[in-house]
Amino acid sequence: MTTMPALPLPIGIRSRHVAGINGLVMHILEAGFDAGQRPVILLLHGFPELAYSWRKVMPLLADAGYHVVAPDQRGYGRTTGWDGDYDGDLASYHMFNLVRDVLALVAALGVRQVHAVIGHDFGSPVAAWYALIRPNVFDSAVLMSAPFGGAPRWPVGSVGTTPSAIPNIHEQLAALARPRMHYQRFCSTPGPDADMRLCSQGLHDFLRAYYHVKSADWPRNAPHPLAALNGEELAKLPAYYVMEMGKGMAETVALEMPSARQISQCAWLPEAELAVYVGEFGRTGFQGGLQWYRSVGNPGHLAQFLLFAGWKNRGPELLHRRCK
Repeated sequence: MTTMPALPLPIGIRSRHVAGINGLVMHILEAGFDAGQRPVILLLHGFPELAYSWRKVMPLLADAGYHVVAPDQRGYGRTTGWDGDYDGDLASYHMFNLVRDVLALVAALGVRQVHAVIGHDFGSPVAAWYALIRPNVFDSAVLMSAPFGGAPRWPVGSVGTTPSAIPNIHEQLAALARPRMHYQRFCSTPGPDADMRLCSQGLHDFLRAYYHVKSADWPRNAPHPLAALNGEELAKLPAYYVMEMGKGMAETVALEMPSARQISQCAWLPEAELAVYVGEFGRTGFQGGLQWYRSVGNPGHLAQFLLFAGWKNRGPELLHRRCK
């Protein structure tokens, strides 16, 4: 394995690799690992994030008495063994295989029961599916930023009937006077990896602007309910969610690059910590994480969810947490 520089971790967090994880050598961060049989909390990052994204939370949870584990998930960071080609093994990024990744990690750690699985952003629906599929392993789930839509509805009485039409929001957005594209559609196309990794402002400035607009520091982040799920309502969302048609993500967030003063006062992401993300995504690119978006919209993968149509899980309580 190629030697990489040590991560600048807070005291009490260690970094290590665990081999034999569903075809991966998985990189994990751990805290609270030296005090015997503690209840386990599993932390799952989103896009474009890393296990490192949990560095400020992990010591607090460890101090509260937990063994805290945060992996670089498939397609990210220092975990290896994943296919990062756009035309590569998309099936390996299907939700059920991501569940197998974490179940294999839990088994490798010698853990029979996980007290809580906590997911942020794209890690949120993944955490929900863990709890739905294996309630005997995961006692509870906390979902941050992205609520869970639930298992598919059971198609009772559908034989011989015509399914009701589902509005195509992508077509509606494209037909607006100012044509738009939803960021998830953008992330499923061939271009986003190069758009972000090789952008004109450079990877450092792209990530600084991207994390800034997604944070509470950006003054125009004002979450509110939409009146309906249609193109006109979705167009009211910030441009990093619903982009101008023809603009990439790098060009979109460049307009909101924070000032030098704002950067110097950014306590939650100082330059030394941003450098970790720049180094990791500069080395791996973004395509591994982008494959998650492509898998979610893949018809063959969507069909597999019908195995759980109508499923009512009486296991873990799903706790929804919303944050900026």
